[in-house]
Amino acid sequence: MRGLKIYEVNPHYIKYLTGFQDHLFFADGDKAGRKYIGIVLEINEFKYFAPLSSFKSKHKKMDEGVDFIKIKDYAVININNMIPVPEGEYALVDVNGTKDPHYRFLLQAESREINRQKNRILKNASIVYKHKERNGENSPLAKRTNNFKVLEKACKDYIS
Repeated sequence: MRGLKIYEVNPHYIKYLTGFQDHLFFADGDKAGRKYIGIVLEINEFKYFAPLSSFKSKHKKMDEGVDFIKIKDYAVININNMIPVPEGEYALVDVNGTKDPHYRFLLQAESREINRQKNRILKNASIVYKHKERNGENSPLAKRTNNFKVLEKACKDYIS
């Protein structure tokens, strides 16, 4: 498999999904222009977007788990928050063409580390997906994980 790349998801699609999943973050009217940056994986015949979150001091104290992966001290991937995303609702981020040199360096570093951990990320995403499917809401991991089946139906409805 080729390397994982960084994508941005259309915020209108994120807003649409908030009607189906309570803990999806959507900052309506966000003055900072928050972008939904992450990686796209394939699971159960769907493209899944796994969001990157900025690394915060609280992450230093947190242990990694099957659903929480540190991208060094640059970012974290919360696999439990991944969402299915249809073609046309995500776009490749031009990492090397990013004008702000500090942000470009950060994206380049994140991209290198993501690809260093690619096999682990893919494996963990599959584990989390299957765990949610088997356990519903009956484990701590399942309770904090998006309902993928509900979101997959919403994704199909969005494109039809």
